[in-house]
Amino acid sequence: MRATDPIDPTVIARVERVLRPLARYHRFTLVGAEHVPRSGACLLVVHHSLATYDGFLLGGAIWEQTGRLPRGLGDDAIFHIPGIARVARNIGLVPASPQAGEALLAQGHVLGVAPGGMWESLRPRGERRRSRWGARRGFVRLALRAGAPIVCAAVPRADEVFTVYPSRVTDAIYERFHLPLPLLRGLGPSLVPRPLALTGHLAPPIVPPSHDPTREDEQAEALFQAASAAMADLLQR
Repeated sequence: MRATDPIDPTVIARVERVLRPLARYHRFTLVGAEHVPRSGACLLVVHHSLATYDGFLLGGAIWEQTGRLPRGLGDDAIFHIPGIARVARNIGLVPASPQAGEALLAQGHVLGVAPGGMWESLRPRGERRRSRWGARRGFVRLALRAGAPIVCAAVPRADEVFTVYPSRVTDAIYERFHLPLPLLRGLGPSLVPRPLALTGHLAPPIVPPSHDPTREDEQAEALFQAASAAMADLLQR
């Protein structure tokens, strides 16, 4: 499936049925849906927790409240898992690449990206409510070139659904094989997610300036700093 291919509503309905109990379990709510443009391209920049499913709850709530279903750029690892890869594609995820992002924004989609990726999800408990964007600027360049507003999104307490412990083994395996093998626990000593009430928060849109190729680095850095500040604010809510 290419970035331009249609999604499968039958599969989306099945995923919704799976997510519904999780939404009830976490008493999930969304604040700030009015910040998602009702039409046109938008880059939804999402904080990546280890739980991960909070991002899908967020996307589902946006769809329910605005009628806009976010598409998403997914980690390549997802698309190498039989079965999971097919479901991911059918609900609108595509392998992450600048070309895929540009195609989806050109079609006027709400495009979800998690700049910190899988590495951000592996943050130990001492890094809760922080981003791991590092030197990644691709997402702001994408918004700048497409002229798409950036809406930052986070579910702050999702970082507390599991306790993730510092582990050199986790770091080494991720660095070498790009695989997530965290040391963690959930409710009590189990891997059951803690039944915390979760609220998704959306920040007001950050509108990029008119793209000037001769000043792209400068413009991208300014956008990155603005997005970083917006995300830091969300994560403290």
